[in-house]
Amino acid sequence: MDGGPGELPPQAASAEPGGSAGAVKPGPPSLWSSRDYLGLWTGDAVSSLGTSMSAIAYPLLVLFATGSVADAGIITAANMLGALLTTLWGGALADRVSRKLLLVISPLLQAAAVGTVAVLVGRGYTPIPLLAAAAAASGLAGGVRNAARTPAMRRVVPKEQMAVASSQVQGRDMAAQFFGSPLGGLLFSVARWLPFGADAASFLFSSLGAALIRRPLGPDPAEDPAQRRSLTGDVREGLRYVARVPFLRFVATWTPVVNMIAGAYFLLFIAMLRYRGAGPTAIGLVNSIALVGGVTGAVIGPRLLKRLGAKPLFLAGGWIFTSAAVLTAVLPAPWEIGCAVFLVMLAVVPLNAALEAYQVRLVPDAFSGRVSAVVGFGAQALQWVGPLVAGVLADAYGPPHAMLLVAAALVPIAVIPHLTRSLALLDTPVEEVSEHHL
Repeated sequence: MDGGPGELPPQAASAEPGGSAGAVKPGPPSLWSSRDYLGLWTGDAVSSLGTSMSAIAYPLLVLFATGSVADAGIITAANMLGALLTTLWGGALADRVSRKLLLVISPLLQAAAVGTVAVLVGRGYTPIPLLAAAAAASGLAGGVRNAARTPAMRRVVPKEQMAVASSQVQGRDMAAQFFGSPLGGLLFSVARWLPFGADAASFLFSSLGAALIRRPLGPDPAEDPAQRRSLTGDVREGLRYVARVPFLRFVATWTPVVNMIAGAYFLLFIAMLRYRGAGPTAIGLVNSIALVGGVTGAVIGPRLLKRLGAKPLFLAGGWIFTSAAVLTAVLPAPWEIGCAVFLVMLAVVPLNAALEAYQVRLVPDAFSGRVSAVVGFGAQALQWVGPLVAGVLADAYGPPHAMLLVAAALVPIAVIPHLTRSLALLDTPVEEVSEHHL
């Protein structure tokens, strides 16, 4: 594979006038000193808080109205399908039109979609088809937004700091869910439309944060000959790039199954809490206990990556997820179930940060949008199936048995990374990975 080790790590010693050959270069400045990074991070933080409130409000709305886990799965799947439909095209757009414009407009469209849900729920009119349509519309805009975010972020963050930035972003999102889940449950108890209204308002902050970025986010026409091709040609080029890089090819084909099972797991997690007698506020609080694991993983992730290496983290993550699914099915108390999910989040966040850091080091900026979209499309391709299958299984056999089936499905997923050679790249320190050019 082209693009393996070849660059000296940033901390390599260098000889300079007036200095010694053994002098160590000062580290890069803190990301928090960048106004552009801070604006993008903060705007998305508020948006993540709002999304966390509506994310728990959707299943609560259906579970407490109809008692059907399957109906809750339909709403979740509709949002995922919407994002799936626009991810590839959003990546192609991010490599040919203003990424800043995409990051400004997409959240406004999401605000309109979720605001429609708030109005419907506020009027007591909550048919599943209309709620699913609004969730799908929000997903359509979210797919474009997500496709533009990674290539925009790499213009704001130096490559050598992407692992840190990824951990900070995931930690932010985990913290937003930590506070957003109980707040969403509380607002739902006060008035069922409130969490959706708050989410609609939060998207405005994401749009504002992107609008305030001063540096160019690309793409740069001088470096992007792809602008002479059609959008379909851009998508094909992104697919071809991923297909030729073993690491990216594995990620794009392994993660769809993992995320499908994860989609089933997290819906069943809420169903299990309901099954064990927890109400809306208690479900939100227990969800926050679980999310402490994500925040902890974001804090310790960069250190674990340096100390243990990316590959051991990857291999251990599958077995931790499998064990936690078994515990979620058999533990009797809601707070104990929260502790089981704590383990999942503790493992997943550093793993995701490592994968994103390796992807950023591998992919040239001119391909960033398309490749990120292809990998993201793969990650979401089957995710919508998980909540649907989980809902059917839970209604037919009960949440505990459905969760044990999820645990069984995770066993081969944990085994496969031990057998593939496509993860050999993870044996190389991320700072020594160079770009792969076709």
